[in-house]
Amino acid sequence: MREQYRSTPLDETALAAGPMEQFGRWFAEAAAAALPEPNAMVVSTATPDGRPSSRTVLLKKYDADGFVFFTNYTSRKGRELTANPYVSLLFPWHPIARQIIVDGRASLIGREETAAYFRTRPHGSQLGAWASDQSAVIGSRAELLDRYEELAERHPAGESLPVPEHWGGIRVVPERVEFWQGHENRLHDRLRFVRGAEGGEGAEGAGGWRVERLAP
Repeated sequence: MREQYRSTPLDETALAAGPMEQFGRWFAEAAAAALPEPNAMVVSTATPDGRPSSRTVLLKKYDADGFVFFTNYTSRKGRELTANPYVSLLFPWHPIARQIIVDGRASLIGREETAAYFRTRPHGSQLGAWASDQSAVIGSRAELLDRYEELAERHPAGESLPVPEHWGGIRVVPERVEFWQGHENRLHDRLRFVRGAEGGEGAEGAGGWRVERLAP
């Protein structure tokens, strides 16, 4: 199986001043292209001894400080990020021949910010955060559903649930952000922002950003 990508070349002069602004441009274009869940991203973590794991998570917020998603802190990714905060995010926008790769460092967001987001979640999703001991081995699906139904009886629709202590937001502060644009003959464009450059192209804030072009 092989696909020839045909798209407009990605030139350094067309980039935004920094990676978060450029991400915003591409994210808006992915949403306008009606991609299914353009905020779906592959989150890759690793244990301290280098054993990796990946899963798809929904991005819930991005701003100048980084990328935010929410999870169970006792899940595999939560435990791995506690032991090893380095993380990689991948946005695979294949229908428009684009992808974005973010390498950075993760940290927990504040409990007030977590609580504010938790209150916006549908009631069923709030119950799910309590019902599922994410990544733990369970005996059956029935066991999970029984736990959910028990919680639903105790907390009917319309009743506010407290935020689980084991659940909350994680912010990924980017150190490198690569913008990948597919082209014919596998001659893709790969432009990467690298944090910590003094001077250089795309300077943004303290330390600035350097833009590198990578061979495909």
